[in-house]
Amino acid sequence: MPDAALCRFRPWFYAAAVYNFAWGVWAILQPAAIFELLGMVAPMPLAFWQVVGMMVLVWTPAYLWVASAPSRHPHFIVIALLGKVLGPIGFVVAVSSGTLPLAFAPVIVANDLVWWPAFLAYLRTIATDRGGWWSLLSGR
Repeated sequence: MPDAALCRFRPWFYAAAVYNFAWGVWAILQPAAIFELLGMVAPMPLAFWQVVGMMVLVWTPAYLWVASAPSRHPHFIVIALLGKVLGPIGFVVAVSSGTLPLAFAPVIVANDLVWWPAFLAYLRTIATDRGGWWSLLSGR
């Protein structure tokens, strides 16, 4: 599939790169800020939250690679979407068990849920062209 057929997804991946960079840097440099903004007590030690920020930050180049050559890197979005599904599942489990308050929901919405439609549409487009969902795991 030529990249031209996937150009409509480029803005989403550039936006994801910018978002992950900004959010990651913010979590690393100001780890208590999101908790203060949500009216929550920050977890201690804050280094754990800074590690989360680093994991978010390292996705920046992956999203840039996908944006620059969408037909070459669907495997990155398969992995990203997996994380964006597991995050909300973990959130529901944590809220249900009382280990995380519902006040944390905006983080899940911004970090995970808003990306689902574009990521799923992108993967569906490539999977349809390549003959099915399993083709996305080939790394071709």
